[in-house]
Amino acid sequence: MGRLRYIGSKARVCDDILDIIGRPTMGRFVDVFSGTGIVGRGALLRGWEVWANDYLPSSAIITAAHLFSIEDVPFGKKGGYGKAIEMLNSVEGTDGFVYREYSPSGCSLSGQVRKYFAVENARKIDGIRQAIGAWFRKRIISQKEAELLIADLIEASNRVANISGTYGCFLKELSPAALRPIRLVERSLHPVGRKFRVTSMDAFLMRVKNSDVIYLDPPYTKRQYAAYYHLLDTIALADAPQVSGVTGLRPWRHKSSPFCFKKQALSALMELIGKMGAKRVALSYSSEGHISLDSLQAQFGLLGKTKVHKLASIGRYRPNAKASKSGDNVFEYLITCEITTPASECIGASKKKEVYLR
Repeated sequence: MGRLRYIGSKARVCDDILDIIGRPTMGRFVDVFSGTGIVGRGALLRGWEVWANDYLPSSAIITAAHLFSIEDVPFGKKGGYGKAIEMLNSVEGTDGFVYREYSPSGCSLSGQVRKYFAVENARKIDGIRQAIGAWFRKRIISQKEAELLIADLIEASNRVANISGTYGCFLKELSPAALRPIRLVERSLHPVGRKFRVTSMDAFLMRVKNSDVIYLDPPYTKRQYAAYYHLLDTIALADAPQVSGVTGLRPWRHKSSPFCFKKQALSALMELIGKMGAKRVALSYSSEGHISLDSLQAQFGLLGKTKVHKLASIGRYRPNAKASKSGDNVFEYLITCEITTPASECIGASKKKEVYLR
């Protein structure tokens, strides 16, 4: 399975999370902030029916690719998945949007020279993405097949991106990894199809059944994912947005997350749980988050029977030398709650009990 450099990845603690949540029930496993789909994939393999969601289109596509089976994406008109990958790897590059705005092509409309990709890799990304779009429009491939190939392109692009971890900035000089020719890789697919759904919607619009288990892994800190992974969304959507600044950010503030603001995060979390109608909640929590663990425990304790499970420690996200220097470990927790009291009642109660953010 392909791996992205992704803030807050649960790859190391996924099995622990699913062990605590337990065996599949009559309800679904609802992964509200799916990210790269690590936990949703694990739940699917354990027999859960999965509803995975992420507001970022690139993350939703990457998640879907991790849930597909061979039955979902037969590529009958292309002679199989492997053949489709081979054809895309032989596609000629073109002077498209990624080449123009995100490589040192000197063609940016803003006059900025951005070094996210080497010139030839940027041209290849444009050529491959255009080919996938053309195949889909001509009905040579299905929507699921297109999503799988776009996910493969995103992951291949990430492997040759000239970045330290996210797309919030690029390196001053092209790194050895960025100079390697981009190449799509055929991934392993599940042999048998399982029931799942993937959406890319605002989490506050999601509604679940009483029998569902919702798994929440919202942003931990002030880092806005829509800004940090803007370029992956551009590849996913194949649009040509008006980008700005040295880093070439696409418009993203409409997807700004309340969970990234200290003064909003806890109340936003309670609002989300209340609106979704959840009865059983599992929340991933990181010690670098800007809601204190004590505040979360107190708030969840008002909702119902709550337990805090300490998981493993993981290395801190280190995008630069300063972060590496202070590179202590981050501790991961899972907070589980069987809800008996509506979240709307608990928000007022929490204020009376003076449960505040740090």
